[in-house]
Amino acid sequence: MIDLRALRENPEPFRASQRARGADETLVDRIIEADSSRRSSLSAFENLRAEQKTLSASVGKATPEERPTILAQAKEMAAKVKEASATADEQAQQFDALMKQMPNLIDGAPSGGEEDYVVLRHEGPKVRDFSAEGFEPADHLAIGEALDIIDTKRGAKVSGARFYYLKGWGMRLELALMTAALDCALAHGFTPMTTPTLVTPQVMGGTGFLGAHADEIYYLPTDDLYLTGTSEVALAGYHGDEIIDLSDGPLRYMGWSTCYRREAGAAGKDTRGIIRVHQFNKAEMFSYCRPEDARDEHERLLAMEEEMLALVELPYRVIDTAAGDLGSSAARKFDCEAWLPTQNRWMEVTSTSNCTTFQARRLGVRERGEQGTSPVATLNGTLATTRWMVAILENHQNADGTVTIPQGLRPYLGGVSVIEPIA
Repeated sequence: MIDLRALRENPEPFRASQRARGADETLVDRIIEADSSRRSSLSAFENLRAEQKTLSASVGKATPEERPTILAQAKEMAAKVKEASATADEQAQQFDALMKQMPNLIDGAPSGGEEDYVVLRHEGPKVRDFSAEGFEPADHLAIGEALDIIDTKRGAKVSGARFYYLKGWGMRLELALMTAALDCALAHGFTPMTTPTLVTPQVMGGTGFLGAHADEIYYLPTDDLYLTGTSEVALAGYHGDEIIDLSDGPLRYMGWSTCYRREAGAAGKDTRGIIRVHQFNKAEMFSYCRPEDARDEHERLLAMEEEMLALVELPYRVIDTAAGDLGSSAARKFDCEAWLPTQNRWMEVTSTSNCTTFQARRLGVRERGEQGTSPVATLNGTLATTRWMVAILENHQNADGTVTIPQGLRPYLGGVSVIEPIA
């Protein structure tokens, strides 16, 4: 939720943010108008309620002759109060509905849509020239099937399209990635957590995921619970309705969880293999910090993501995501995209978002200061996911069908350096 006082006092930055997102800037003026109507109707209700209390108190003091008149006035006043209360409730609901439509105020993100990102830099090893090496690279699924470490056919048989089994070295490679991410998080002072994967509508909505992309979330109507697509959701709700102590610096957590996404809007896109699937594992960083520290914390999370990418020796680029491609909660987002040889393109493997105070306002997460309590900032970032296996298999494949294990992962795989095909 945005800072309403800031919007009232200076609405132009919010209009500019909407323009940068390619969103409706008139929403800002509609919020201002609804806020004014809400406050006016609430004031009218409170004034009538005060008059009603005064009138009610006068009944006991009235003479027998005066009482019928006063009782009639009280009855008429009760009807007015009831009507004013209903109006105030309606105005409040209209205001709340508009506020829920308003995304976060962007903070430095480039203007434009999905294709308007800015490439900040390229990192990692040089992109391999497979033709110079004398062979055509296989895609990750062909590699995975030849090594008998990925089985999408039986995944589809058991659960439907975009489900899969990881077998043998496939399962171990994923676990190695997640454990390496855990070690990275511990080295940087994060508290590791396994998180719930089912959350209430209040928590899911509080993190901003029930907006335009709500159709990508699995919902269990019988229990009124949502399956999380990232442990960011559970970690954001962890300190909901609490006053937290940031006197010693940010509170930093790493969530380890299975994630679920319907990918409802991705028909026909990356449906082969395990790039865009309905279930995967992820190690997610989450920070609560003071708003003035949020930009530095954002850079810290990005640096940790790059540390992990260096560990697995992937060529990648860092992009500054355009405003129109941000989620509603994010004020700014950096993505790291690994090179995908068989598709001759860059594929997102990490994202880190600065959500400023947007989520904390919705979820009631505050800190206590000299001027009372105030919302904190929240940030999130990916340290490893199942999808990384796609880039690892394709970038580290060999002409003989084997896959070389990156040096940084070998300690997590018993020192094994190569995954070989089944004889």
